[in-house]
Amino acid sequence: MELLQITDTHLFAGADTDLLGIAPWRSCRAVVDAILEDDSPRDLILATGDLSQDHSPESYRHFTRLMGELAPPVFWLPGNHDDAPVMQAELDAAGISNAKQLLCGNWQILLLDTQLRGAVHGELAPEQLALLEQAIDDYPHHHLLVAVHHQAVPVGCAWLDQHNLRNAGELKQRLARHRAAKVVLFGHVHQGFDEVHDGVRYLASPSTCIQFKPLSDDFALDHTAPGWRALTLYPDGRLSTQVWRLPPDAFVPDFSATGY
Repeated sequence: MELLQITDTHLFAGADTDLLGIAPWRSCRAVVDAILEDDSPRDLILATGDLSQDHSPESYRHFTRLMGELAPPVFWLPGNHDDAPVMQAELDAAGISNAKQLLCGNWQILLLDTQLRGAVHGELAPEQLALLEQAIDDYPHHHLLVAVHHQAVPVGCAWLDQHNLRNAGELKQRLARHRAAKVVLFGHVHQGFDEVHDGVRYLASPSTCIQFKPLSDDFALDHTAPGWRALTLYPDGRLSTQVWRLPPDAFVPDFSATGY
């Protein structure tokens, strides 16, 4: 099973509207073009939130048109910057599935909503935790990939880790019950990340626009280029993955920015 993670596109209604020195539509357009040029096999796309920056219907239409060029089915989550009702209406209108539980051979993929309306940090509501519990009970022998928007483990950026998944402990307690392979895939942090904690592999992808500087105490942008993550899920529970990026300096942000 070949997956792509595309995350934190931060699109605006206007294709040339700028976010800290980068026009998100143009950088996302370049990412899509790079994926198409690579022509590697891909079975599905996981879009892990913050697809829009301005909550506009047109920003989500930009997203659906760009993803439509990649052909595989797209499955999605809202992030803290998204307007979930507008997002769902536009993605539904484009024929993008709202499914949050996928069975793919020996793997189960679960997309859990961590958006807490009006907050930058995230939280898994009781119904999301119940969905996870039920999924583990129903398919105890399937390997499990859980996709969320907010990070469930610290990534080492002090300013960013305060905007984490606040009840990550609830997620970890439930994952501890599952004996097959376990992976948690997230967005939000605008950087690559790959660590194992208590037998669970935690992965994050770069944003398709601005990148946050790793291991920074205060808000800082990074010189690395926009990117995405490719994953291969094997029947025996193994996973191989690679972060891909556009060429260096393809998109250069405003490094004087102190936030957004």
